Amino acid sequence: MAEPAAPTPIITVDGVTKTFPTPDGGLLPVLDGIDFRLYPGEIVALLGKSGSGKSTLLRCIAGLISPSSGTVAYKGTQLNGANPGVAMVFQSFALLPWLTVQQNVELGLQARGVPADERRERALKAIDVIGLDGFEAAYPKELSGGMRQRVGFARALVLEPDALLMDEPFSALDVLTAENLRSEIVRLWDSQDPSAGSPTQSLLIVTHNIEEAVLLADRIMVLSSNPGRIMAELTVDQPRPRDRRSPEFEALVDQVYGILTGREEAEAETEEHGEPSPATPEANGDGKPRKAPKSPTEVPLPAVSVGGMAGLLEILLARGGEDGLAEIADDLNFEIDDLLPLVDGVTLLRLAKVRGPRIELTDAGREYVQADIQTSKEVFARLAAKRAPLVRAIVQALRASADGDLREGFFLDLLRRGFSAEDARRQLDTAIDWGRYAELFDYDADDGMLLLEREPQDVG
Repeated sequence: MAEPAAPTPIITVDGVTKTFPTPDGGLLPVLDGIDFRLYPGEIVALLGKSGSGKSTLLRCIAGLISPSSGTVAYKGTQLNGANPGVAMVFQSFALLPWLTVQQNVELGLQARGVPADERRERALKAIDVIGLDGFEAAYPKELSGGMRQRVGFARALVLEPDALLMDEPFSALDVLTAENLRSEIVRLWDSQDPSAGSPTQSLLIVTHNIEEAVLLADRIMVLSSNPGRIMAELTVDQPRPRDRRSPEFEALVDQVYGILTGREEAEAETEEHGEPSPATPEANGDGKPRKAPKSPTEVPLPAVSVGGMAGLLEILLARGGEDGLAEIADDLNFEIDDLLPLVDGVTLLRLAKVRGPRIELTDAGREYVQADIQTSKEVFARLAAKRAPLVRAIVQALRASADGDLREGFFLDLLRRGFSAEDARRQLDTAIDWGRYAELFDYDADDGMLLLEREPQDVG
């Protein structure tokens, strides 16, 4: 007996790479070699940290931007412009304030030349399905954030797309509203009647929220950062609605978190076993060269303050030096994703290390958090100058300058070779915060100058 034919993918992504030009004429890589299939009847989550290119990939799939290389196809036909089989829901709602709810929902149909009577009928049906019946004549300013996002969903679903693309659709909402809207989207998806026709065949959602991905998706594609590559694909075979407190759910969240923090864990393991540090290029005792130091673009600084990292270390110390990330997040009433940047910071500096779903203080972390203020600064200075590539680069550049000072524009120009202008500014601001606290260098905001503060220890 012949096996049934494999379903035809709605979206096919083959070898997609995307780069953007930088002000100095270079290229900023955002996506690198992405291969992906989206099939009918599934919800897929694209999960990754900032800089993973999730939204860029979604826009390539929508046909809003073109890949630098590789192809995107809709039902086997390569895109050459907007994708006719998809509709998008944006984080920012993107409603026209001078139009009513019904008029906003009809926009896409109007652009497609659908007659007025049919537009009205389909729009009213979509408004009813999404739970906004009675608000057809309301304007966006009269609606809450959750209701405005419902209008965004209705406007997309009324087009009856084969694939509904969602770019962080719940991130602009408060926690309770986001949770309610997620649940309603799941109920709408699971209650679709195939015989009556479905408003969409598949959902593709971009998110940085691990629990959101596990709650919604049948498959999770985990992207690495700078540039974005698919580093893992996970199948979620738990029935919906899913119980956040179930062991299976928690185990999958822990697994995804372990994947996202794998780089830091691997580097910590390397150093524990005495292998070459990526930040020290000198020769080993056996004459073999050490690995070259990582560059600021290879290891971006997480956008966290010294105080935020210190707070996490204080919590760990109070818990005996280690605890589960999910437990810490629950006790603080945060999503586990909210801890990710802080965890990235303390693991980058080797103040803590991640073991699967748990985080624990290192010896340096204990020394830092238990010492007096001046000693803590010295520990931080030593680790930041050695482990944080941008901080290290700034210190070395200032030491090499004639007067021990350089304009911030020098560093911004260099950073823009590997980051967008906004991210370059964010990277430099974080480095300045860390460097000033550690008394490695100072910053004159009036003149935009960085100035060498003192000779760092163990910059090596």
